[in-house]
Amino acid sequence: MKNFILPFIVFFLSLILNAQNTAAIGTSKNWGSVDGISMIGLVQGPAAADAQLQVACIFEYTDNDIYSAKALPANLNGLVHLDEALKGELTKIRESGQFKGYSLETLLIQPPVGSMLAKKLLLIGLGDRNNFTPELMTSVAEVATREALRLGVTNFAFASDLKDAGIDSPTALVAENVVKGIVNANRSEIYLKKHSLSKTKKLKKVYLLAGPSFFEVAGSGILTAIKLMK
Repeated sequence: MKNFILPFIVFFLSLILNAQNTAAIGTSKNWGSVDGISMIGLVQGPAAADAQLQVACIFEYTDNDIYSAKALPANLNGLVHLDEALKGELTKIRESGQFKGYSLETLLIQPPVGSMLAKKLLLIGLGDRNNFTPELMTSVAEVATREALRLGVTNFAFASDLKDAGIDSPTALVAENVVKGIVNANRSEIYLKKHSLSKTKKLKKVYLLAGPSFFEVAGSGILTAIKLMK
């Protein structure tokens, strides 16, 4: 009898723990700041994040990838929501080869009015999904930050979109590397300004998007990066 009941007890305990570790949509937390940039965790999809610029990271296209069984379910998948907000244009752009998703490739999109909250959408390529390493995210975040500064925004939202695309990535390490990349790029800009080589606006906030189940784990990585970079 005990052998019969034990699996059910374990199952229900896991449900309780998962529920406790799941953050509600819209949850946000300022995890801290580096060089005057607030690193804000936000449970939100890229189509609904309220920022001046939205950054979305995209792998090289494979057929039906963001809708595959390996990807997050549609109701939790930020890339699916983004594709729907753009009326399928995200998939069409990738499928047609207009954006190939090569590593660090960029494409700036002006979303139709009312399709998403951000006025600009920056796609950044992650390359071949089979060759992905968490270290790439430092370079990706550097590119995102430099583009944000060039566009003259004072805040942007960053969506790694790895799990949305079906990659079982180490959430904390990815978040840590993203913050490192943001700080690295901003410090380069600080140097340029000190030497009268740049006049960009001050970057004040970065919203680091995470799914409901990954908010706290991502936050731990953000905190680690903040401590290391200060």
